Amino acid sequence: MARVLLVDDEEPVRALLKRGLEMDGHVVTTASDGGDGLDRLRENPGSFEVLVTDIRMPVMDGIALALAAKRDEPALEIILMTGFADQRERAKNLEVIVADVLTKPFGLADLRNAVARLVS
Repeated sequence: MARVLLVDDEEPVRALLKRGLEMDGHVVTTASDGGDGLDRLRENPGSFEVLVTDIRMPVMDGIALALAAKRDEPALEIILMTGFADQRERAKNLEVIVADVLTKPFGLADLRNAVARLVS
């Protein structure tokens, strides 16, 4: 079980992914965009083991969030999600800090398995 910060600007997606991760016993905190996610990380330093974030979001995108998060918390495991090919290409340059990139649409089992691989 892990403490997961889940960041996505679409509420229905956030809710579905949160429920799926909670089925595996993870404690999930959500945020609505990258700025909100960074606030959660800074309000609770060291509280999360995994960051799952969409790439394309308003305010601060997931790549900027991943860079800031890894700078502040080097042990944090990061999974990016995207439905856009150009965003996936941007993520390729982050292999050093990002554990996985899930391409939308993906199944809930794909996310659950990706998180399980990181925390097992």
